[in-house]
Amino acid sequence: MEKKIAAKKTKKFYVTTPIYYPNDIPHIGHAYTTVAADILARWHKLLGEDVFFLTGTDEHGKKLEKTALAKGKKPKEFIDALIPEFKSAWKKLNVEYDYFIRTTDKAHEKVIQEVLQKCFDNRDIYLGSYKGLYCVGCEAYYTEKDLEEGCCPIHKKPVENLNEASYFFKLSKYKDKLLKLYKDNPNFILPKERANQIINSVKEGLQDLSISRTSFDWGIPLPFDKKHVCFVWFDALFNYYSATREKGKSKYWPAEVHLVGKDIVWFHTVYWPAFLMSVGLDLPKSVFAHGWWTFDKEKISKSVGKVINVDELISIAGVDSARYFLFRNTAFGQDGDFSEKALIERHNTELANKLGNLVSRVSALVEKYGLTKTENKLLNKLNLKKIETHFENYEIDKALNEIFSFIDKTNEYVQETEPWKTGDKKALYELADSIKAITILLSPFMPGTCEKISKVFNFKIDYKEISKPLKVSKIKKADILFTKIEVEEKPIEQNKSSVNNYKSYLMGAERILDKELEKLDIKIKKKGEDRLLLIPDNKLKEYLSLVENKLDNGFWNEVVGERILFVFKLKNGKVKRIEFGKSSQSEITKLCSEFANEKPENTADILGYLSKNPFYSDYILNYKNNQKVIKQEISGIITMADMIKYDDFAKLDLRVGTIKNVEDLEGADKLWKLTVDLGTEIGQRTILAGIKKYYSKEELTEKQIIVIVNLEPRKMKGSESQGMLLAAGTAGSDTCILVSPEKKVENGTKIG
Repeated sequence: MEKKIAAKKTKKFYVTTPIYYPNDIPHIGHAYTTVAADILARWHKLLGEDVFFLTGTDEHGKKLEKTALAKGKKPKEFIDALIPEFKSAWKKLNVEYDYFIRTTDKAHEKVIQEVLQKCFDNRDIYLGSYKGLYCVGCEAYYTEKDLEEGCCPIHKKPVENLNEASYFFKLSKYKDKLLKLYKDNPNFILPKERANQIINSVKEGLQDLSISRTSFDWGIPLPFDKKHVCFVWFDALFNYYSATREKGKSKYWPAEVHLVGKDIVWFHTVYWPAFLMSVGLDLPKSVFAHGWWTFDKEKISKSVGKVINVDELISIAGVDSARYFLFRNTAFGQDGDFSEKALIERHNTELANKLGNLVSRVSALVEKYGLTKTENKLLNKLNLKKIETHFENYEIDKALNEIFSFIDKTNEYVQETEPWKTGDKKALYELADSIKAITILLSPFMPGTCEKISKVFNFKIDYKEISKPLKVSKIKKADILFTKIEVEEKPIEQNKSSVNNYKSYLMGAERILDKELEKLDIKIKKKGEDRLLLIPDNKLKEYLSLVENKLDNGFWNEVVGERILFVFKLKNGKVKRIEFGKSSQSEITKLCSEFANEKPENTADILGYLSKNPFYSDYILNYKNNQKVIKQEISGIITMADMIKYDDFAKLDLRVGTIKNVEDLEGADKLWKLTVDLGTEIGQRTILAGIKKYYSKEELTEKQIIVIVNLEPRKMKGSESQGMLLAAGTAGSDTCILVSPEKKVENGTKIG
């Protein structure tokens, strides 16, 4: 009798986004989380796993009721009109979710009443009264110490004083169980730096949670008291579970990962597991809380007036360029500041120049010379294991960086083999086969582009295809994948808020002809040879044309709002404007030296130079007030808060090293003891670095870094530190990013 072999069970992967408030059209904040979930879902599908990707909308609560009533509509009517906007946005971004849940779905409401009843039966819910501070925008409670000048720290708006009868969930009962969860499951809260804050807050103790309202009725009624509606977070969080109650979906529970913004990590890592423990359900494996996208250094949010909607995001450089930028420009988990200029730069330099040009060149050469099948040794430089590990750890940006590192290696191979000269069909085969691997790996990030490439080289997008040799076939030159975007520099007009908010905002030089300015109705204030020009908005273009054409080679200054600009008319006749600040001072210094008798050498010198003009005092004061830098010293890390002379910099011996071992240092909470291999000339060094809060042992081991090796040794905590690491950080923010070579280089390699 023939023995039956049991079918191997397919691994499952369940990923969720938060469910979004449909109080307006989706913006970049919604897009970031949703595209991240789509990338993870596509990656696991690529691996052949059974994937369930959930997104949707959170449709109950006082916030939505107020918004709808302000528009003269009933809540459900108002929400129904906005749901197509969300579904349309995800379609435009090429997001392929498996299920879109709405908390007004009858099936969801039924599940909520079932779990509420179970919590009540388990004596985890009791009747009391709530008196305290509440933010409608957050749908969250605050204490006095949480507020900023009496306002919500997120929305910057006044909170409400609530005083009403309410049912409470016994959150305090679950303190010890939650702490055990965090200890036994170190990957429950990711990234790990978010865990400490949650754990410390839980250790301080938990207050029971108000879970019902009587002051409004737009919500799910409690099954045991119809006068109360369910608190929105109890309702919203259980969407992750209720979606799996649909037919055929129960196999997906619990989730592998909930992706959320850092502002709602508390609800997902404290309330949510406590609710699940109360009803006896399995817990999700991980909650990953990413950072915020900011715009002008403020959180992107409709409620604070900073919004980039999905259509605007896509219109800059296309769908795949937008998806690529979001996960290439900032570390997943950290905050990132949105810049249209940065998106266009990456589109032009990385996607058009590197990926697009590679595909175009190779496909054209293959069309001309053909292919001869051979072993692809170039693939040995592709670290698939590293990419897989990054995805396992939700390090989406690192996975993308590793893929792009191989794109760079492939472009280098084009230059090394010069197939346009040799017509080498074997080299072209290696290149085409490598493009296959690149395309398959990039497909979760840029599905539309990768589909186009796969059709040019005739292969299937499947992870297993990476290890299979490319089939030789007829290939034609690919169409242009990424059209370069030409950007016209408009350094003054690009800041429209400044133009609109300041009717008199430009300061000109003394050499401009007064009569010609008077013809433009430009008012002139004179002090000696200096001129203060007050330019009406409607005369700006004429003024710029006049000043740039009439001035000789030289430089002058302008003020836009509180921004000081140095304007240089170069010898070639071109005009260059540079906003004054720490990051631009070296360029300003260099250009000033060509035109001025006195060469400003640092920020203080430039401010001193400007102060000689009597019209600048107010602006200098504003600049100083707005540029306060919070200096944060990190042991073992060199900072450059103040400028140093070139001769001093030249004395530093900078070398590339690899961290071979990472140890704790007794009595030092912030320090790692690092053993760094600096090559045969220097050997191994011990360096103590205060970067524990920023990097784990695993992240540091085998990481290449830059070390200053000729510093005098320093004693810390009884151990000798024999050098310093280079790191980058933003002034005033709690960040530290170690500087590493772009590519792997030999230990001991000199920098500079």
